[in-house]
Amino acid sequence: MELSQLRMVKAVAECGSIARAARQLHCVPSNITTRIKQLESELGTALFTRSGRGLRISAAGLVFIGYTEQILTLVEQAKRAVQPQAVPTGTLRIGAIESCATGRLPSLLATFHQRYPHVQLELVTGQWAQLLDDVLHHRLDGAVVAVDVDQPKLSTTALYHEELVIIAGAQAAPLTSLHDVPQHTVFMWPRGCPYRAALENWLDTHQLDTHKITYANWGSIIGCVSAGAGIALVPQGMLEHLGSSAQVTRYGFNALTPVLNRFVWHSESGSHGARDAFAALLTEQLGDVAPAGFN
Repeated sequence: MELSQLRMVKAVAECGSIARAARQLHCVPSNITTRIKQLESELGTALFTRSGRGLRISAAGLVFIGYTEQILTLVEQAKRAVQPQAVPTGTLRIGAIESCATGRLPSLLATFHQRYPHVQLELVTGQWAQLLDDVLHHRLDGAVVAVDVDQPKLSTTALYHEELVIIAGAQAAPLTSLHDVPQHTVFMWPRGCPYRAALENWLDTHQLDTHKITYANWGSIIGCVSAGAGIALVPQGMLEHLGSSAQVTRYGFNALTPVLNRFVWHSESGSHGARDAFAALLTEQLGDVAPAGFN
């Protein structure tokens, strides 16, 4: 059993096909097929089953991939452990919810690339549940989410409170009181979004019954509101990023509690120079909460 075989198994499991895994690993598909068959022969069990044109991981493969992720993570930790004071290098995989990635991270990412030019930073966006699962299974080195995290293998540090505002089209009738809200269609993210939860709690608290439309994209939500189709609750950072291009009127209500955003990483991942540098920069540029440390 070799590390290269483990990397191939992990790539095929993530990509769902040998062809896509080969492109990710920069090798020919036949090499992956041969090496995985050799590994399966050594283990005495199949790690994948055919599913149409792709591959699906088997029950034994699911067990094996858990150990594979741990082994590959330990290998990276071992490399970092012998050079703890080295300048951050290598690949850094960061995830973020869309509101943070769009509204808060662009200038921070520019600063990070200037400070650490030898780090290859990969940024992905997603909903918080998927991001936490990716960190838990070492597919991401860290992520910014806007929910409480109750998972013993994940460590967190509080970053900043995202202010929330109600927006309406610039030409729409003004919201002079809470009682005007039910007259409008409300655009919101799908269930599970912390900002949707904040909006629904606010509506329920004030017993406001509204017609709701669900879109999983802030650009679409703000675009519909700008066109006069309804109202929405959005993070302040999104509006700051869009500036005058968002043709909307903003309304603040005292009962809209800011949402705390956190940085999350795997508690067993050990020292990680690039991740720790990124986390420190998050606190430096975005933090409005006293840092609790990243170790």
